[in-house]
Amino acid sequence: MFGTLASGDIETARLRRNLGVTRNLGFSCGGFEDLGMRLEGDNMKLQGEGDEEEDEETASFEIQQHPFQQTQKLVVGYALTSKKKKSFLQPKLELMARRKGICFVAIDLNRPLSEQGPFDVVLHKLLGKEWQEVIEDYQQTHPEVTVLDPPSSIQRIYNRQSMLQGMADLKLSDCSGSMFVPKQMVVLKDSASSADKVVEAGLKFPLVAKPLWIDGTAKSHQLFLAYDRRSLAELDPPLVLQEFVNHGGVMFKVFVVGDIIKVVRRFSLPNISNCDKAKVEGAFKFPRVSSSAASADNADLDPSVAELPPKSFLEALVKELRTLLGLRLFNIDMIREHGSKNVFYVIDVNYFPGYGKMPDYEQVFVDFFQNLAQARHKKRHCK
Repeated sequence: MFGTLASGDIETARLRRNLGVTRNLGFSCGGFEDLGMRLEGDNMKLQGEGDEEEDEETASFEIQQHPFQQTQKLVVGYALTSKKKKSFLQPKLELMARRKGICFVAIDLNRPLSEQGPFDVVLHKLLGKEWQEVIEDYQQTHPEVTVLDPPSSIQRIYNRQSMLQGMADLKLSDCSGSMFVPKQMVVLKDSASSADKVVEAGLKFPLVAKPLWIDGTAKSHQLFLAYDRRSLAELDPPLVLQEFVNHGGVMFKVFVVGDIIKVVRRFSLPNISNCDKAKVEGAFKFPRVSSSAASADNADLDPSVAELPPKSFLEALVKELRTLLGLRLFNIDMIREHGSKNVFYVIDVNYFPGYGKMPDYEQVFVDFFQNLAQARHKKRHCK
């Protein structure tokens, strides 16, 4: 369990830190209820760790010599599902964060958010209109707090119809790659009768069928491949039908954390030939191609298929997407059109994805939160 910091405790701790007071701070930082911090000599020591003679672990900090020289600290209040909390708040991340003065504090959902904290950052991933209203009200009354991310922006990603809207119109300044989105259409009901509309929309089989809404359930991530008109009757609306693009069986997951970009390869569906289309009928369920178990980073692949998208292209694309989506924490699933050099398609977007599958995610997030702390410090001193 993660303890909630009392407002008075945090303010007292900050005051003592700012004045250079060296003594027991007496509050829980980093998520362990019985784990406080104390300053001993020139080191900050974690209570409950390193008290035995063996395996002593000490987090070293330089003590500020000037009484008015501030060390930037950051209190991150989080509201996450139990599954997300378990996968994201790993012990290594918590330890690295504590060493940099970053405290993760659980938000009590049974108490008004405005009565908790004070927080520098609110990190959240909960569904529901009630929670959305709570966060939006909190943003209005606490504009000084960084909310990751705005509920209205997140809501757009939970709808696969609106998820990719506007991306095809992005004007990228970099010319080392081109970005498109597959042709798609929405089926709200009676998928069997949608075959004629598919033809009218100019979509060609096979089609990838995805649930319209991403609601956090396993079913919302179940994908099917529809090979012909009759196979549409096997699918349950509401759903999105997306034209399948041959991509050599490799997908790129582009993780975004603020300005930081990380890319990993995942095995995906193999190319589908015209001969395959003629032989196969029906709708077939996708395997979980994007899971970490499907990693293709160390596989012996054709370089023309496995080569990562150009760095400059990704930087230009992510810069535009951050503005378009209004998000700082997301990932995009991207494929390279088979036979092309650098023609890419964005096929999916996920908010606050499984960052535990991203290499060195702990250091990435520590750097991200430190950048937020520095930005807040500069903003205060520029007023």
